[in-house]
Order: sequence, then structure tokens, then C-alpha cells
Amino acid sequence: MRVVELVKQVVQTEAEALSKLVDQIDESFAEAIEIIQKCQGKVVVTGVGKSGIVGKKIAASLSSTGTPAFFVHACEAVHGDSGMIEERDVVVMISNSGETREVLDVVPVLDQIGCKRIAITSNHESTLAKLSDVSLAYNYEKEADHLNLAPTTSTTLTMVIGDALAVALSILKEFSEEDFHRYHPGGSLGAKLSDLQNKGDR
Repeated sequence: MRVVELVKQVVQTEAEALSKLVDQIDESFAEAIEIIQKCQGKVVVTGVGKSGIVGKKIAASLSSTGTPAFFVHACEAVHGDSGMIEERDVVVMISNSGETREVLDVVPVLDQIGCKRIAITSNHESTLAKLSDVSLAYNYEKEADHLNLAPTTSTTLTMVIGDALAVALSILKEFSEEDFHRYHPGGSLGAKLSDLQNKGDR
């Protein structure tokens, strides 16, 4: 198989999974957004491995669009970093299987803290889903790699769910270009927004 065909196959696999995700969006997403809207603290995202890396991106996207958030690695959470989490926070826990030991180990700590929990997982019936206040579940046929093992399709779906939460919350908060510019004054985006602001002041 030609390299171009290999690349197209990967993109097609993930694109099909994303297309099917639209029909999987249900009231659990509305519940999750309501929990975050009522949150008096910050959104804390946790996970390990590739899910953890995606979690960092989700926390960054939430923060830049008006929902204060930060990432705590699940392993570090049980070694003191859970001290950053308060009862008034909401914790978004990411695990594709919903059975990731390192993520589940954080649950008893969060029980003691008393904060709300939202799971992002591929299994509504998983341990993590059942231990959370609401579970955002996605389904997919296979990962995009030839072994059906490397987190590819699953991490793409998780990232899109994070984007959907961030954007929906931002719209509901009526987050403006001026607000975005306040948190993002640097780079080409910051320059573009500065130009627009300057033109508006004339």
C-alpha cells in the first residue's frame, strides 16, 4: 500500500468515528455543562498517558475560553497534588476504558474532598463512569493504527468532546473577543485581536 493511501486510511478511520460521535451526544452533556456552570471553583482535568496529554489540552482550551481550569496528573494527585483540588471544584476524569488504575486511585481522595466528578470514557458501564456524577461516553469501532492498540481514534474523540464542552460553556457565558484577547494577547491571534480592537476605537 502506498504511503498516501496509508495516511488517508488513518484520517478516514478517525473522520468516520467523529461523524458517528454527533449521534452519541445526549443529555449527559447538558448535565455536565450544568455542573460546570454551577461550579464555584475551577475545573480540574486528570488522566494518565495519552489521555493525560489530551487532558492538558482540554484544560488549556477551557481556560482560554472563559472557564478557569488546570491539569493534575493522576499519579501526582495521589502523591500530594490533590491538595490543589477543593470541594468547590469539578474534576473531569479521562480514561478510555474507564478502568485505568491510576485514575481510579484518585477517586477515594476526591470522595474525601467532596467535589463533583465528570468522566470521559468509552464505557458508560465502567467503574469510572459509575463512580462519577455524570459520564460522557463515546463509542468507536477501532483505533486508527494497524494494531488497533495505540490511542488514536479514542484520543481524537476525547479531544473533540473537550472542545465541545469548552465552546458550549464559552457561548453560554457570552465570552467575547475582548475577553479572549485579555487571556491571549500574544502571538498572531493576539495581534489580530489587537488590530480589530484598535480599529474599533477609531
